[in-house]
Amino acid sequence: MAMKVTEIIAQAKGPLFTFELLPPLKGHTMDAINETIETLLPYNPAYINITNHQMEVVYVDRPDGLVERRTTHKRPGTVGLAAAIQYRYGIPVVPHLICGGQTKEQLEDQLVELNFLGIENVLALRGDPPHGERRFIAAKGGYDHTDGMVAQISAINRGEYLDPTLRDPVATSFCIGVAGYPEKHAEAPNYNHDITMLKRKVDAGAHYIVTQMFFLNERFFEFVDQCRAAGIEVPIIPGIKPIQRRSDLDLLPQTFRVDLPVTLVDRIERCKTAADIRKVGVDFCTAQVAQLLEAKVPGVHFYTQGRAEPIANVVEATYPKGILR
Repeated sequence: MAMKVTEIIAQAKGPLFTFELLPPLKGHTMDAINETIETLLPYNPAYINITNHQMEVVYVDRPDGLVERRTTHKRPGTVGLAAAIQYRYGIPVVPHLICGGQTKEQLEDQLVELNFLGIENVLALRGDPPHGERRFIAAKGGYDHTDGMVAQISAINRGEYLDPTLRDPVATSFCIGVAGYPEKHAEAPNYNHDITMLKRKVDAGAHYIVTQMFFLNERFFEFVDQCRAAGIEVPIIPGIKPIQRRSDLDLLPQTFRVDLPVTLVDRIERCKTAADIRKVGVDFCTAQVAQLLEAKVPGVHFYTQGRAEPIANVVEATYPKGILR
């Protein structure tokens, strides 16, 4: 039986190594996913997250010369992929559930499906606006914020479904993770408000927090202190990504609203080749993870974006060998 994330944390004899995967684009196979997992298997991943993506807006040229606006789901399959990984590799999975693009009824149906599949971990997220849209708008009958989703998952854990006429409904036992933002969510008016919103998610039933990526460890340590001061006592797992391309210097701050250290930017800008950039990214990430592990974090969660080799290099250089297979 797959273990819950909180059970894994409680029973761990060392820092956890976990990572995140994107479902393949529609029309593609799991081959690349399997290659990534098999590259990282020797490092004993405690669980694997599977991202979730709502519909995207695209504009298509019509034969009459006009442009037609359409929506499409480019990366479907989160639930199916999660189940395939858990049963193929015997590793617990954490599929992401998002508020965007779905109603409360659709969320409940996903939870029922996950329960049938024996998947007991979920990460509850609001989700970003669809690609091509500037602001998040909840689906009619859905949630504006994650705390509502967490409350619904907590309710079904008590056997409380949306339909009060159900006879003898079965309670689920989902372990619920949520996101935290060491540098503040981009839409939060200020840092204190962001911590307040995170506290609402925990009060609604979240069991642990995994952070958005960051590149300044002091931001993470300050974030943990602020959470504890606000009465948030659940485990907080740092999320990390090694920079691998020069374009990351522009894309990561724009997409994730994170600051990049001056020293890191300078080193990357002086690189002559793509290989040099990858090495700088891995070296910086290695130092960052080493400091986090020294601070006794529960583990480190890696954002792979389909690139296993740099993650393997960082884990090999930083994690105690006794916890690796």
